[in-house]
Amino acid sequence: MKDPVNRFLNEQDKQVIEERIRAAERTTSGEIVVKVVTSSDSYAAAATLGSSMLSLLGALLFMLASGNRDMWTFLGIFAAFFIVLHELFRRVPAFKRPFVSSSDMQEEVAEAAAGAFFRRGIYNTRNRTGILIYISVFEHRVRVIADQGISSRVEPQLWQEIVDTIITGIRRKEQGRAIAGAVDRCGEILASHFPLQSGDRNELSDAVVMGRADRP
Repeated sequence: MKDPVNRFLNEQDKQVIEERIRAAERTTSGEIVVKVVTSSDSYAAAATLGSSMLSLLGALLFMLASGNRDMWTFLGIFAAFFIVLHELFRRVPAFKRPFVSSSDMQEEVAEAAAGAFFRRGIYNTRNRTGILIYISVFEHRVRVIADQGISSRVEPQLWQEIVDTIITGIRRKEQGRAIAGAVDRCGEILASHFPLQSGDRNELSDAVVMGRADRP
């Protein structure tokens, strides 16, 4: 099964975004990183809850339809349903969504984005001017984290505008174009406060980071 992040961004999208990152960083001493993850958490509890609820319903319907009242039969049917459904939930993450609260998703994305910010070394640029654009596909969430060198000079709502731009693009199925536009905007912000300096070097990779969330 193709990884959701590879369906979310194809190779052409990635190339365009990476070209925009390189173009933006030719105008500023700041750094921009784009990271796209399948999910910010495994949500194992949601898989267990969903499998249990559907297995209970399936076993009850089976018992009613068959007229059987034997408890051991019920438990056996429940166990069989649970094994199959739990494997299905594991293989198809989208099935977990109804069993995960919005607040839990928000919390997990925020935590995973912060983890990526530190583990990717974005906090450690020379002038503290790194920006992370973090997109979590399963949760349909976007985070923009800017280091203190640039965040101290920019109103917080400006980062939210960039988030909204990406989300709008995703809804229109134009995520590649939207992320590229967000990179352009981040580059403009960085260049206005931290223009390119003589001797500046590229401190972080320009490649779009794809895969799993950074976790301890």
